[in-house]
Amino acid sequence: MKVDVLLGLQWGDEGKGKVVDVLTPRYDAVARFQGGPNAGHTLEFEGKKYVLRSIPSGIFQHGQVNIIGNGVVLDPVLFQEEAQGLEKSGINLKEILKLSKKVHLIMPTHRLLDAANEKAKGGAKIGTTGKGIGPTYTDKVSRNGIRLGDVFHNFNEKYTNARNRHVAMLESMGETPEFAELEQRWLNAIEYIKGYEIVDSEHLINSMLREGKSILCEGAQGTLLDVDFGSYPFVTSSNTICAGACSGLGVAPNKIGEVFGIFKAYCTRVGSGPFPTELFDETGKRIRDLGHEYGAVTGRERRCGWIDLVALRYSIMINGVTQLIMMKSDVLDDFDEIKACVGYKINGEETRDFPFSIEEGIEPIYVTMPGWKTDMTQFKSESQFPKEFADYIKFLEAELETPITIVSIGPDREQTIERNK
Repeated sequence: MKVDVLLGLQWGDEGKGKVVDVLTPRYDAVARFQGGPNAGHTLEFEGKKYVLRSIPSGIFQHGQVNIIGNGVVLDPVLFQEEAQGLEKSGINLKEILKLSKKVHLIMPTHRLLDAANEKAKGGAKIGTTGKGIGPTYTDKVSRNGIRLGDVFHNFNEKYTNARNRHVAMLESMGETPEFAELEQRWLNAIEYIKGYEIVDSEHLINSMLREGKSILCEGAQGTLLDVDFGSYPFVTSSNTICAGACSGLGVAPNKIGEVFGIFKAYCTRVGSGPFPTELFDETGKRIRDLGHEYGAVTGRERRCGWIDLVALRYSIMINGVTQLIMMKSDVLDDFDEIKACVGYKINGEETRDFPFSIEEGIEPIYVTMPGWKTDMTQFKSESQFPKEFADYIKFLEAELETPITIVSIGPDREQTIERNK
C-alpha cells in the first residue's frame, strides 16, 4: 500500500483543510507531516466552522486514526486549547489522535525569541505569525531541541537547560524576558498531552501500510513557502513539499502514491515577500473581500492577485503532482474578465521558468479570458458549469499539463464537485 499526499501549491491558505475533510472517508488514517500552529486549516459543514492549527483535518469524519508526525512542531498550550475546544464539540480526540514521540516542542521562550528576531530585522522582517515556529526549527537543526518523547526521559533537566540557553540569547539581544505565567501554563499543558497516545509514529505508519491500510498525508503552508524551494528568505521553516512527507512521517519515497496539489483560482499571500501578480487596485481589494481573505490564525489581510501559472508549473514539478484541486472558484463568479499569468518578463526577456529570485524586476505576462458571470455555489455537478468556466479549466489543464479532478465552489464540504475524467 502507498500513502497519498495532499499539499498546497501556492503561498499557503489554499483550502487544504476542507479537501482533507472531504477525502478522509476514503482513508484509514490522516497524518500531518510538517508545520505548526502557524497553519490554520478551516473547515465548514452542517452550519459550523472550525479552524485547526496543529490537529489533522481528518478528525471530523468516521473515526479514522489521525497522526501528528515527527515533522510537526507543537505548542502544548495551543494544542490543549484546540483539543479541549474540539472535545466540547463532541469529538473524542483521545480515541483517534496519536502524537509522534519525535515531535519537537515549542517552548514559551521560543515565542519570545521569534518576536525578538522579527524586531531586530526592522524593515526587513519576514512577517512571521509569532508562534515560535522558526526558533523551534532552528533548535531542531542545531540539535538543541526538546521532543515530545523527552517528557518521559529526564525532562526537567532538558527543559531547564534549553530555557536557560534561550534566556541568555534574549538578554544578549537586550531583552528582559518575563514568562513565568506562560511557563506554568506550558508545563500544565505538558501534563495534559500525556493523556494522549504518544507513539513511534514511523513504526505505526509503516505497519499500517504493510497491513494494506490507506493513509492521507496532510501538508501545511504551501510549496512557495518551502524553506528550500520557496521565495527565500520569505518562507516558513520546514519542507512543505511532497518530500517533506517522507522526512516528516518516516515514509520511504517509493511509498508515495497520488500527489494532490491544491491551488486557488487566483493567488494570495500573507506577510512579507515577493508576489509577482499582486494587485494593488480595486480588483485586488474585491478579491480579498469576496474571498474573505484574512488569516485563519492571525486575522491579517491576505495580499491578492491573479493566478500565477509560472509558479504553479514549478510547484507541480517539484512535488510530482498527479491531480490538481482548484479552490475558491466561486470568488471569481462575478468578474467580467479573468487574467492568468503565463510567463514573466525579466530584464526584457520572457521566460516560463520560475527564477532563482522573484524579488524585483518581474513583469507578469497575462492572458485575459471572459468571466463566467454565474453564481456556481449551488451547483451539484460539472455538467452545470458555464462554458466560460469550463474553458478556464481546460486552459489551466493545458498550461499545467495536469488534470484538475476536484473543483471547490464554496466553503462548505458539500460545495465540492468531482469531475468525470
